[in-house]
Amino acid sequence: MKFLKETKEGALLLIYVQPKAKKNAIEGIDEWRGRLKVKIKAPPVEGKANKEVVKFFSKLLGAEVAIVRGETGREKDLLVRGLGAEDVRKRLGL
Repeated sequence: MKFLKETKEGALLLIYVQPKAKKNAIEGIDEWRGRLKVKIKAPPVEGKANKEVVKFFSKLLGAEVAIVRGETGREKDLLVRGLGAEDVRKRLGL
C-alpha cells in the first residue's frame, strides 16, 4: 500500500483531500496519486479542513494524528502516532 508507510514514530498516511463535501468519508484509493482519497465537510479556509481531517482520523483510528506535510495543499501526509501501518490498515478496513 503506497499510501501507508511505517516510521519510527508511527504510521505515515498519505491522503488526498476533497473539501466542502456533504459528509466526512474515505472515498477509496487514488491509484494515480498513490494516496487515500478523503472527503471532508469543512471548507479549505483558515485551516478548517485541516482541523477536520485531524479530528476525523483521530476519531476513526483512536490515535493521535498530526499533519506533517501539505498544510496548504490537497495532498497531505498524516503521522498516526503509536500505531503501526498494519494497525492503521485494519482500523480503516482496507
